[in-house]
Amino acid sequence: MNARLIITARLISDFGAFLNMVALATYVYLLSNSAMSVGIFLASRVGGGIFASLIGTRFYRRWSGRVPLIAFDLLRAALLGLLLVLPVSQQALLLPVIAFGLGFGNSMFAIGLNSQLPRLIDPAQLLKTNAWITSASSAAMVGGSLVSGLLVAAFGFATVFALNALTYVLAALLIAPLRFAVAEVSEQSTSERGEWSALKQGLRNAPVIAAMLAVTMADTLGSAAHNVGFPIISKLLTPDSASTTLGLMLAVWASGKLLGARIASRLKGTDNRDLERRYFFGVALMSCGFILMFQQHSLYGLLLFSLPAGLGDGFSEVSLMSRLQREPEHLRLPIFSFLTLLQMTGFGVGMLVAAPFYGWWTPGAVVMLFHGIPLGTLLTVKLLALRRGRVARSSPTPVP
Repeated sequence: MNARLIITARLISDFGAFLNMVALATYVYLLSNSAMSVGIFLASRVGGGIFASLIGTRFYRRWSGRVPLIAFDLLRAALLGLLLVLPVSQQALLLPVIAFGLGFGNSMFAIGLNSQLPRLIDPAQLLKTNAWITSASSAAMVGGSLVSGLLVAAFGFATVFALNALTYVLAALLIAPLRFAVAEVSEQSTSERGEWSALKQGLRNAPVIAAMLAVTMADTLGSAAHNVGFPIISKLLTPDSASTTLGLMLAVWASGKLLGARIASRLKGTDNRDLERRYFFGVALMSCGFILMFQQHSLYGLLLFSLPAGLGDGFSEVSLMSRLQREPEHLRLPIFSFLTLLQMTGFGVGMLVAAPFYGWWTPGAVVMLFHGIPLGTLLTVKLLALRRGRVARSSPTPVP
């Protein structure tokens, strides 16, 4: 019962998030006629996510369970509701605040749900549940991104914002019946300093988890680069139908991600090492897929390599979530907060750094450079693991 409610709530919530991501960015540009205003809006949204990652651990230690998740859904609904009641003349100044609040609410909801999922789902069902959540998120991304433009054209921005607010209210109603198991956290983890000290010590004792987080950070830089490059490559390949090409590309990519998530949930072998290897493989497949995508000179080639890029994304996301959720209760929450911090920071910095490169280089060269970072990080992790294995084998065996 919990699993179905969570998957449905995540589907509706993510649909709303992608709906407002497209609609609000367009709305900001039309309202201000300034690319700088769009940049400030997006930066404010990322800033909200970074702030959430910094306070998420301390917040959820004090307030856990379903109530905070419901509150963050209602917060996002209320922020969008402001656009329905405020005069247009006052909205321009408030849009960065609304963007910050939406980014904050999105990240706090994700931190709370991901870190508490083992308290909602039987451990044996976690992998399958994560796969369905990733699948739902992929479907929501395609639906929200593609439907947003159609709804704006047909009904106007006010209707889209009202519908968007309603999606968050529905998600909150689905969260309400959830039943959480009691958290088991030691008293020594109650202070903020204790949380981060415990995380630091935990990562020292689990170098593979530290390596997974490092690869995630590197992968976020690559993701930022290809997100900046999506509209550019679409315009280059099909100047007269760039938006259609972008929609098709996202649809194929998300279909691959959904398929990758389903495959990841059905593979034999579910111990920690299996999940770790699948995560690293998924990142490598995703980066190679995006590099090959941006080398294409035809729409069919672009769509062909969108599929393996999505497969790798779905594969790696399910494996990462499932592996991190197996960490002890006192480490799980700070790990997910730290993961959100890495992703938000990497994505924000990556977009700022990657954007100028598109003025100097071809899109294929830019994506190759930035997706070469996670591939290089993966190679470094592998070399360090081999070196560590050789050192362990060469160490003298202690005499009993």
